[in-house]
Amino acid sequence: MTVAPSVSALFDRLSAEPMLANTRAWAAINSGTRNLAGLNAMAQTLANAFSALPGEVSLIEPAPAESVDSDGVVRAIEHGQHLVVRVRPEAAVRMLFTGHMDTVYPVDHPFQSLTNLDANTLNGPGVADMKGGLALLLAALKAVEESPLAARIGYEVMINSDEETGSFSSAALIADLARGKVAALTYEPALADGTLAGARGGTGNFSIVVHGKSAHAGRNPDDGRNAIVAASDLAVRLSAAKQEALAVNPARIEGGGPNNVVPDLAVLRVNFRPASPKAIAAAQTAIDSAIAAVAADRDVRIDLHGSFNRPPKPIDDGAARLFGLVRQAGADLGLDIAWKATGGVCDGNNIAAAGVPVVDTMGARGGAIHSADEFLLVDSLPERAALSALTILKIAEKGEL
Repeated sequence: MTVAPSVSALFDRLSAEPMLANTRAWAAINSGTRNLAGLNAMAQTLANAFSALPGEVSLIEPAPAESVDSDGVVRAIEHGQHLVVRVRPEAAVRMLFTGHMDTVYPVDHPFQSLTNLDANTLNGPGVADMKGGLALLLAALKAVEESPLAARIGYEVMINSDEETGSFSSAALIADLARGKVAALTYEPALADGTLAGARGGTGNFSIVVHGKSAHAGRNPDDGRNAIVAASDLAVRLSAAKQEALAVNPARIEGGGPNNVVPDLAVLRVNFRPASPKAIAAAQTAIDSAIAAVAADRDVRIDLHGSFNRPPKPIDDGAARLFGLVRQAGADLGLDIAWKATGGVCDGNNIAAAGVPVVDTMGARGGAIHSADEFLLVDSLPERAALSALTILKIAEKGEL
């Protein structure tokens, strides 16, 4: 397909942006979700970079969040600051662009360096998920700002510090920023062949604390209430709740002690993947029923912690129109844009739950994310930046989807 001269000019403009250099520099900063020093360095670096846009740059304090430790105690957990950039908030047509600065690689993870696997393949922590996505987002927005259409559209950029662990300290911020937006784009990586994520399932993560009663395993075991056995019973019952639209994964049981002591505490970690609101209701019923039954049968106390923090994301009419617009922009670039359903979750789920159409894999092409084989296809940086810029300009021109 012949690319129109105006599109060629845009592509040339974007190719001059230091996207690869930014990706390499940002990926060299360890910003694992629990590495607060690294996240602070990343937030400051991104704030400086995104100050090139004509808007207000702010670092937002994280909302309080909690987790259940292996001893069954609920404790507050710290997160890094979230970056928000506001450009022309008074504009009639407004969009939201989101990404995350955190990665899954903690500061002591062995995967810390970058390697050129070949001329077009960069291996490194977070290069695809999503330091490359952040780099191309910035380049796309800088290109949009040079267009006469820029004055017609306002937007917020939100880059959070906790997406990889569920966005618990940024979920309210995402919902607030999504309000009133015509559409949103999120910069999770596309697949290596360019395919985007379409419909997504939801997720719910739970920590279930079982309080039993200790006793001597030889002298008076019947006086005890075995928390490990009760947690195992609970795991089996919950696993049996799986159905076509609901995956259930009891992932871990923590607790126990010496062999001669009946364990009085156990923590069951379980993940649910509902494909619909109906499946969430079925899962909640299964959780409540299993807890009540095991508590009665095993004579233990059970405390439930957690929630369905990311609802399923269907392709509704608004999302279908936005995907169609992205496909049109891709056609202008000579790209065949396709998408498919996935069981993975991201902040796109939260945005869709706020009633805003979203395409959440507008980032770089790459793969093997969350592993030491993670890679970025370098030529996708200008390609996907152009895809974003054209999509944004089409929305600015139309004033709607």
